[in-house]
Amino acid sequence: MLTITTATAADLPLIQSLIHDLATYERLAHEAVATREDLGAALFCAAPRVFCDIARWQGEPAGMALWFYNFSTFRGRHGLYLEDLFVKPSQRGHGIGAGLLKHLAERCVREGLGRFEWAVLDWNEPAIGFYRSLGARPMQEWTVWRMDGEALQRLGGGP
Repeated sequence: MLTITTATAADLPLIQSLIHDLATYERLAHEAVATREDLGAALFCAAPRVFCDIARWQGEPAGMALWFYNFSTFRGRHGLYLEDLFVKPSQRGHGIGAGLLKHLAERCVREGLGRFEWAVLDWNEPAIGFYRSLGARPMQEWTVWRMDGEALQRLGGGP
């Protein structure tokens, strides 16, 4: 049986472990530098701007969805951006990923949000096929851009 609950501070070790496993799968473990304290400060502060739902299969931790609200100026409405979705490899095949996405889609509908978006690595064919099977579509004409590190410091006037 699948259960999905809002993460609590007691889930921090699990969240950090799942993020590490996701980063390893995505070949980005070298970029996963968030500490338990960083995650706790972001997720469980007085006014959090990021949220996490935990999936459990038959009572055992199985995966998570880490997300935040975004905004569409064209629609004039908030949306939901899924930053990370991860299901433990040993727990896949039970509908856990689909359950987490359905849970978030229900939130979007309930709150009147205009969009539900996420990014997927272009080499991750299993995920791409899975998302297509649910009716999601890639945004073909859009390219994600990022600024971090030295470039961000230089533009932002930091040290």
